[in-house]
Amino acid sequence: MEVEQRLFGYKEGRQVTLYTLKNANGFEVSCMDWGCIITKIIAPDQRGNLENVVLGFDTLEEYGDNPHFLGAVAGRFAGRIKGGTFTLEGQDYKLAANANGHHLHGGNKGFSHKLWKSEMMQNESEAAIEFSYWSPDGEEGYPGNLELKVTYRIRDEANDVIISYSAVSDKTTLLNVTNHSYFNLSGDLKQGIFNHELTINSNKFLELDTEKIPTGRYLPVDDSVFDFRGGRKLQDGIDPQSPLAGGGYDHPFLLDSSQQREIMLVDKESGRQLVVETTEPAVVLYTGNRLGLCLETQGLPDSIHHPHFPSAILKKGERFSSETRYSFGVIDR
Repeated sequence: MEVEQRLFGYKEGRQVTLYTLKNANGFEVSCMDWGCIITKIIAPDQRGNLENVVLGFDTLEEYGDNPHFLGAVAGRFAGRIKGGTFTLEGQDYKLAANANGHHLHGGNKGFSHKLWKSEMMQNESEAAIEFSYWSPDGEEGYPGNLELKVTYRIRDEANDVIISYSAVSDKTTLLNVTNHSYFNLSGDLKQGIFNHELTINSNKFLELDTEKIPTGRYLPVDDSVFDFRGGRKLQDGIDPQSPLAGGGYDHPFLLDSSQQREIMLVDKESGRQLVVETTEPAVVLYTGNRLGLCLETQGLPDSIHHPHFPSAILKKGERFSSETRYSFGVIDR
């Protein structure tokens, strides 16, 4: 196992460090302490060619304000909260309305736009970077002093990256975090994602209104471009004439299994395969720029306004924990 670190640049006058974790297979993950951004994942194709399979930049300056959240940890609340307001334990809270009058991905400067503390961990069989951030009471309008840790870990015997989250707050608060990496298995962006085939073990997705806010209704995926149970090409739902979000997907799916290969992405041309397993109840499929797709494992957006959704309320003093594994392999021909 190898772990490297180097100066990647400066944000707000402070050093930003880039870390690279690498195993004996040549599989590697690069990430930085600004926003916990994953900048690269190098994985082999069917012929053994090692190429990058996520969207990212080579310099910190190119990320700018990172308006598309490339590779970052989104929170305190990933996804939208209607009107940027909510009531919790009888107290009303007002958040930044940073997306068409609604709250999105933690506000104007959420976890994705913070400098985290970081610590390298390494032994013979695995290597990891543990990021930690203390979010003060009232930051972006959220209650509670929140202590959050995010760990990226790779192992020597497998080409996977395991993302673990752990948090505790001194007040009851909302917490819904995810990683916002954009995947493209063609390698080094040789192709778009139109011909990627996606499988999601999900019978239901959320109905959204015209502002991408959940109506509260679960809809069956049957006989629609939302039915990924048997695998389907993404181009089915990202046709420019499609009535879906922006000519593509930006929808939450309820997962029917947990940590049992519930999501699989395949690029047959390169032979690469990505399997996603998570403890989270849902995944948001986002095909925003058509160069990459996000598989945001998380709770459901706007859950605070829909009591029948899985709760994203973190009680005072209780421990939040979550884990998602991204496993890279190749398909049999």
